[in-house]
Amino acid sequence: MGPTASGKSELAMILRNYLPIELISVDSALIYKNMNIGTSKPTDIDLLNHPHRLINLIDPGNLYSVSNFRHDVMIEIKKIFKMNKIPLLVGGTMFYYYILLHGISILPKSNLSLRKKLLYYSTIKNDNFLYRYLSLIDHDSYKKIHPNDIQRIIRALEVYLITGKKMSFLKKNILNIFPYQTIQFAIIPKKKYLYNNIKNRFYYMLHQGFELEVKKLFYRGDLNMKLPSIRCIGYRQMWMYFLNNISYDEMIKLSITSTYNFSKKQITWLKTWKNINFLFDTNINILIKKILKIIYYQYLFFK
Repeated sequence: MGPTASGKSELAMILRNYLPIELISVDSALIYKNMNIGTSKPTDIDLLNHPHRLINLIDPGNLYSVSNFRHDVMIEIKKIFKMNKIPLLVGGTMFYYYILLHGISILPKSNLSLRKKLLYYSTIKNDNFLYRYLSLIDHDSYKKIHPNDIQRIIRALEVYLITGKKMSFLKKNILNIFPYQTIQFAIIPKKKYLYNNIKNRFYYMLHQGFELEVKKLFYRGDLNMKLPSIRCIGYRQMWMYFLNNISYDEMIKLSITSTYNFSKKQITWLKTWKNINFLFDTNINILIKKILKIIYYQYLFFK
């Protein structure tokens, strides 16, 4: 684990030279197809040499919930164990990790047809139409969900329309605690190092053609800023630039600042985490040695 631009993916791929591991992505942005540059998705060559599971799963116009993730990741973990290998989860979506480790309520599976209808209503009606509707049927969920969080709003409505029960009621029963032992690591670079990485990475994205990547999505005609895919940092700011809401320079500044602020939230969350090994170095070789040493002693303890 670790904040964005901390070097998690590079470290994970190098670790495959030392351990019999298979990589699983824990990143809510990497699930989208045709969103490669702005998400810092591993290159085609990297993916060929170091396959990542749970990447390029869905179209940017579709929704993917944390329950979808938990279902999919458990399937991949079992497949990896059947190969007599070790699953290595890598990514920065802390909520995915939390739900995976601590369990999730038993809720109905997503209904794609119903979700598309609700998403359609959110587009043709007033901005807060679904949010107001949620306030009438499940006021507890309504109070906890931000009015702009269309994915969670739709999920709460979907659960109620499928089961006839409020999601706030169903979520009180937590089940499916993670059944495996884990060794957890988090890379925590110094703030200045992290900020420079974020800044340099964004300019590199622009050099790679990030603007064109978002432009293709923008002119599809079926995507908008309410979707979780377009709300991803960088995509949202570039979208605002295309809508003439901000200038090009403002787009760059907002993207870098938003990414850095997000990284600070990730670090804050990690500092509350239990049973975690913090890694403060930036030298890959030192990180590898520390990780292998910790894994060796933890493995003996498990045995």
